[in-house]
Amino acid sequence: MKITNPEDLKKLRDQVKADIDLRSGPKEIQVTVHMGTCGIAAGARDVLSAMSSEIVKANIDNVTLRRSGCIGLCDQEPMMTLRDKAGNEYRYVKLDGQKVHEIVQEHILGGQPVVAHLMHT
Repeated sequence: MKITNPEDLKKLRDQVKADIDLRSGPKEIQVTVHMGTCGIAAGARDVLSAMSSEIVKANIDNVTLRRSGCIGLCDQEPMMTLRDKAGNEYRYVKLDGQKVHEIVQEHILGGQPVVAHLMHT
C-alpha cells in the first residue's frame, strides 16, 4: 500500500490493528492453523490467509486465529484445530480455501461442525 496522505495512513493503521486483534487475546473460538514444515509445504500459509480473510469478510469478532508447529500428522496437512467456547476441539484436515469458507460459514457462524472435513479416528 502506497501512503500518499493521512487517510492512507489511517487505513493502514486500521488494517494492522484488525490483524493484531484477530491474533491476540482469548475469545470464544480459538482457531489454530498447524504450520510445521509439512503443513507449510502442503499449503498451510494459504489456509491461514484464507481463514483470516473469511473472518474479516464476515466481520467475526469472537475468533482468535493462531499458528502452531507440526502436530505429527503430516499426511493430513494442511490442518487446523477449532476449539469452541465449551472447550470442544475439532480437527479439520486436508484443507483448502473452499473448505475454509465452508468451515467459517457452517461451523463458526452456524454452529455446526463440517463433518466432511473433520479428521476421522
